[in-house]
Formats: sequence, C-alpha cells, structure tokens
Amino acid sequence: MAGLVTAPAVWGVHAFAQPAERVRRIGILVSAPTDEPEYIGLLKAFRERLEELGWTEGRNLRVELRWGGGGQAHVQTGAAELVGLGPDVIIAPGSAAAGPALQATRSIPVVFMIVPDPVGAGFVESLSRPGGNATGFVSFDYGIGGKWLELLKETAPGIKRIAVLRDPDITAGIGQWSVIQAVAPMLGLEAIPVNARAASDIEHSMIALARSGNAGLIVTSGAGAVRNRDLIVKLAAEHKLPAIYYAKAFVTAGGLMSLGADRLEQFRRAANYVDRILKGERPADLPVQAPSKYELVVNLKAANALGLTIPPRLLARADEVIE
Repeated sequence: MAGLVTAPAVWGVHAFAQPAERVRRIGILVSAPTDEPEYIGLLKAFRERLEELGWTEGRNLRVELRWGGGGQAHVQTGAAELVGLGPDVIIAPGSAAAGPALQATRSIPVVFMIVPDPVGAGFVESLSRPGGNATGFVSFDYGIGGKWLELLKETAPGIKRIAVLRDPDITAGIGQWSVIQAVAPMLGLEAIPVNARAASDIEHSMIALARSGNAGLIVTSGAGAVRNRDLIVKLAAEHKLPAIYYAKAFVTAGGLMSLGADRLEQFRRAANYVDRILKGERPADLPVQAPSKYELVVNLKAANALGLTIPPRLLARADEVIE
C-alpha cells in the first residue's frame, strides 16, 4: 500500500520538472578605460538587444567583461583571460580590441564593431566571405577622411593647416591619415600627423599647432583618442582650434562637431550576429557589414566659444544639434 501511495507523487515530480536551460557565455573585450561612459551606454544597448532576442543574463547567458584602459598590453592580457574562460563568442569593439582577441584565438568566434579596415588589418579574408573565426561591422569607408576635411573647411574657412590625430599602431590610423594627406592639398590645406600615444605628446603638438595660427584639428578613430578624449577636447577649446571628431562622444564632451557611424546601431546589430552564432551559424558565413547610418553632430555652444558661425546649410544636414 505504501508503494502505491507514494509512487504517483514521485512520478509527478519527474513529470513536471523542467530541464535546466543551457547557459551560454559571452566575453566582451573593451580597449577603453574602465567604466568609460560612452562604452557603458553602448554595452547597455548591446545587452538590451540580446534581451529582446531571448538571451537573459542569469538565466541562459553569462557575460564576462574585460576593460583595457591601461594600454595595449592590458588589452592583450584581457584577451588571454577571456579565451581562457572558453566563451561561446567574444565581442571586440574597435581594432585595438579585435586585434588582440584574434591573436589570442583562431577558434572562438569573434564579433567586432567600429573597425575601419578588417581586411587590411588581417581580421577577415574579405568582407563578403570573412573565412575565419571573425566577422562584424566596419565603422566607415576611408573616404570619410575627405568629408571631415570638407566639413572643417566649410565651418572655418580661414584654416590653412590641419593636425590629424591618429593612432600609428593600427592600420586604421595609418589608412585614415593617408586619405586625409592625399585630399588636403585639393582644399588648399596642409596636413600634419600627430601620434596619439602619450598625453604629453598630444598636448605638446596641439600647443605648437595653435601657435602656428589658422589651424584646425581632425581626430581619427583609435584607442589613444578614446583614452585622451577629455584632454583633447579641453585643449582644442583652450587653444581655439576648430576640430572635427570621428564619434559623437567627443561632441557631447564639448567638442565642435563629429561625423561617423551610429555606434549604438553597430552594437545592436552585433547582438543580432551573436544571436545567430549562438544558434549555430559560423562567423565565416556571416558577411562583414557597413554602417547603414552616419550621423553628423554639431555643438553650437562650442562654435560660439570659438567665434564660429555654423553655415545654415550645414546645420540643416546635422542629425543632432547641441545647443
């Protein structure tokens, strides 16, 4: 009788128990300083999109995050740590993160964002057929360097020379500088390279540029620019240097203007690729995608401080105007 009584109860427990959902692991490698405000917002958008796709941290997803604000050696250490954890996929925004991630592994899928030239950097074989363990989203075509020059010249017609702040340690920094150097003479401008390695070098170069007169500044993408963003914006304001930046974060920090890819969109689209990889697709079969949207952001307060009047036609083209 005891067996007859207890058997249905035992059967009921096993019948209604649900198998635990498999937990997948994502590694995120960021080359920016720890808790850098822009990346906090970008990663929030990435996580929100994953949630929309059914991936919830604590239920079926675990996220490991490594910051690399201490420089490239710190980024490489973070990449090695993530690979050692054996994640299902690694997210690597920017060339400064994607490079170390792919040096650390050629088997774990890597999804990169805001990378200017993944083919030139050796991350993928081609944009349409990546061919290896990486795929992702390019930040822009190198031709945008010419647009930066045109916008700056239109905003400050009196400038004669342009300092180009670039990261000489990545192919993107070299490529962006090459295009700007080629286009500048067509606009009657002299282009001068400035390496974005140490804060002291940046400060010295910008002071010398300001003293030369009739000068402007272009800040191209790279980890050095991110690490020294506040310093660069501060020096440009102090020395009355009209400047255009590759990302909106510089303008919200007080810079004059920016033209670049919508970075929030890139992080959300990266979440779509992560979802597809976690469901079984291979990075080699997912084409590298170009931005679907570029945004022009103008800071009128910064323009007024520089004594500049933004042309109405330029304001009409702006996606966002900061008063």
